[in-house]
Amino acid sequence: MEAEICLSYQNEREAKAVAKAVSPDNIQVPPGLHIKTVRNGSDVNTKIECLTRLQTLIVTIDDLLACISVAEKTFKVAKKQLTT
Repeated sequence: MEAEICLSYQNEREAKAVAKAVSPDNIQVPPGLHIKTVRNGSDVNTKIECLTRLQTLIVTIDDLLACISVAEKTFKVAKKQLTT
């Protein structure tokens, strides 16, 4: 089973922040699970390959999206503070 998450941001700096935030998830994963995140300009693409259970794939996607959400909220707050 495979899943691909493709996200586009307003600029490369935001994309770089998100890619960097989720990159630790690419290092230690259970056997049968492969995750690769790459940034191309202002786009971030994550490919997940799961050779085990569907539940593992779903939980992995959920965890990845939660990490992305935290990163996005963080730079939105930082951007807001810079403009006030």
